[in-house]
Amino acid sequence: MSTEKEKNGKMGFILAEQVLEQLPTPVMAVNTEFQIIFLNAAGRNFLGRSWEELRGKNCYDMFKSLHCNTPDCCMKKAIEEGRSQFARNEVSSGENRIPIEYYAAPLKDDEGNIIGGLEYILDITERVRHEERLMEQARTIREISTPAIQLWDGIVILPVVGIIDSVRAQHMMDVMLTRIAETACKVIILDIQGVPAVDTAVANHLIKIVKATRLMGSHAVISGISPAVAQTIVTLGIDIGVKSTATLRDALAEAFEIMHCEVRQIRPAGRS
Repeated sequence: MSTEKEKNGKMGFILAEQVLEQLPTPVMAVNTEFQIIFLNAAGRNFLGRSWEELRGKNCYDMFKSLHCNTPDCCMKKAIEEGRSQFARNEVSSGENRIPIEYYAAPLKDDEGNIIGGLEYILDITERVRHEERLMEQARTIREISTPAIQLWDGIVILPVVGIIDSVRAQHMMDVMLTRIAETACKVIILDIQGVPAVDTAVANHLIKIVKATRLMGSHAVISGISPAVAQTIVTLGIDIGVKSTATLRDALAEAFEIMHCEVRQIRPAGRS
């Protein structure tokens, strides 16, 4: 006859299996040969196969994800290293690739020996779409906030408003170099009047942009240097190494001088 402990153990196992069956996300268990020994209803529905078709099959043949049967497989790492693993992945579903996050943990017996692995999967399709929309919005905002405008023949101005971080600095550099290639301009005016503060990091970004501009055969002029920014640059001991002006008007005059252009005021006819 079964003891009370054995009965309770069987009831606990049955209850655990029922709980896993009702979870809305795929949960799978495999042995050390990566043969499927359990896959709940959500997992079977995900693959569109019955338990009879899946029992004992290799998990990598059923799911066919980007990580399956590779060193990146979290299940493989969990079994070999004896600790939980987590990663993003993509799983095949017909002709579609579904983005997922999956978590794998070693499956152990009562004595602590690893006898396989346990894995559960989260479909993150909506999250990935949301991230892509945010990235597209951020890209649009950067393009709108960093327009390269041809101010004069051979002169392009890049007005900068807001904080300059490494991502935005790279975008500014891309915009400037693209405009130089498109217009063959000789002078780039970088107007930073709208930048609230200039620290060492911002100054380094500006220096990189100026150097890249020079490599393209153009001169760079930085305008919009406020008294506070000028004092900060001096205090930090930063050498920007480029012509700078307080106003855009002065920067434009400097650009005309670089291009050997002279601007004259023409009086209307009939006036002395």
